[in-house]
Amino acid sequence: MQANQQLDEIDKKLLNEIQWVFPLVGRPYLEIAEKHGISEQDAMRRVKALKKIGLIRQINAIFDTRRLGYKSALVAFSVKPDKLDQVADRINEHPGVSHNYERNHEYNMWFTLAVPPGSDMKQDLDSMAALDGVIKYRVLPTLKLYKIGVRLDMVNEDAEKPEPTDEVKELNPEKVHLTERDKEFVRELQKDLAVVEEPFKELADNLGITTEELFAKAKEYEGIGIMRRFAAILRHRDAGFVANGMVVWHVPEDRIDDVGFKLAAFPQVSHCYRRPVYPDWRFNLFSMVHARTLQAAEKLAVEMSETISVKDYQILFSSREFKKERVKYFV
Repeated sequence: MQANQQLDEIDKKLLNEIQWVFPLVGRPYLEIAEKHGISEQDAMRRVKALKKIGLIRQINAIFDTRRLGYKSALVAFSVKPDKLDQVADRINEHPGVSHNYERNHEYNMWFTLAVPPGSDMKQDLDSMAALDGVIKYRVLPTLKLYKIGVRLDMVNEDAEKPEPTDEVKELNPEKVHLTERDKEFVRELQKDLAVVEEPFKELADNLGITTEELFAKAKEYEGIGIMRRFAAILRHRDAGFVANGMVVWHVPEDRIDDVGFKLAAFPQVSHCYRRPVYPDWRFNLFSMVHARTLQAAEKLAVEMSETISVKDYQILFSSREFKKERVKYFV
């Protein structure tokens, strides 16, 4: 039985809310409880249960990798099928690999790699590419980011006729100069938040400050775009979103910004990026969609294709998840 089948309406509403905004207040579970007409203890019991069944992966600050000065890229590997597991195990050892999937394509392994300021990504990639079984690979860094932010609608069913209704704003890719003290804040804010009455107290104590000072700093980081948001991260499959599809598009160069922002406006699109092309890879725009069924994801891609008037696309579904966790910064 899927975890999402055990949920009642309050659980679903609560999940919809906290995966986008988790209250930065002294007693966040009390604020959540009051909004949903339940007690603080009940709110905490529900969040604990949702963590226990694996639906909530963690609750923490979500940072902008590039603004922290990290270099990152999506990497596509073509690996001999009988060597896929061994190669995945070795790649997953890298602390900067956060997501790694098998996908239905000649390039059958896709992972994200982030390296800290001053590190040489090429050196790490060269040693990965030298692993037994790797045939070839392509590095696909972000040339332009149109959207990032997973939002799984736990309340409503998959839309019959999806429409681009999200407001999308330009994102600033410039790195920010961070002091050693900033890095201490990042290390604390990225920790999984405890389910206790005053969970932020421990983080503030570790930093030798008050919770008010912690919230002020978090809001400052959000204002300048270092922190995207403070929120709960769900496990897609456990939440019932089993169709994880990377829709890749071949868009004329003169239309790419217009199309990128249009795709980003679909609520069902969690990530939308412009990436480079190669002689054996013509797709220059990537959009991630999450749906409850493969059919719903395919239907969504058709609707998106009609909206943007681009017919040349493919959906690469993930057939296996080799690794999925957040990058831990400055550890």
